[in-house]
Amino acid sequence: MKFPCYTTTTLEDLITKWYKTHNFTEPTDLSVHNIGIENQIFVDCRPTQASYMKVGEFQEIVLDSRLPQIKQRVQFFHELCHALRHAGRQLIMPKDFYELQERDARHFTLYASLPYHMIKEYTLSDPEIIDLWSQDFNIPLDICQERLEKIKRRPIVPVKRHFIT
Repeated sequence: MKFPCYTTTTLEDLITKWYKTHNFTEPTDLSVHNIGIENQIFVDCRPTQASYMKVGEFQEIVLDSRLPQIKQRVQFFHELCHALRHAGRQLIMPKDFYELQERDARHFTLYASLPYHMIKEYTLSDPEIIDLWSQDFNIPLDICQERLEKIKRRPIVPVKRHFIT
């Protein structure tokens, strides 16, 4: 079983469109540095908390060098969401707005690290799918599990058909 009747979200569609426009078609294309270059964002690793910073035209994502690469990738996609979709300084924004941005970054991370146009080629009923995604996309098992659960829970939106009488 592939992805029967699955309807993508608007965010998934935006991510897929961007990836396809930049010829990111295989899991191996999803290099942190390649995505950073395409977005004109410098990516660096330091022994500090992950963050995104923009000063004028300069943009930087810092990943925590103390963590394994697989966890740095999750940090990268989270911070990339802040770079591409959010504004403001989280330290001084209202709590509700901060929480909204964090929830958006969580969804973005799932969709950008395991993009629909790539994962739809896998068989959902494969008992090894979580392990396969983790290996192929270099993403932790818990993120792969969460992505699969979201796919299975997503409501099926009926296709509107127009009949000519």
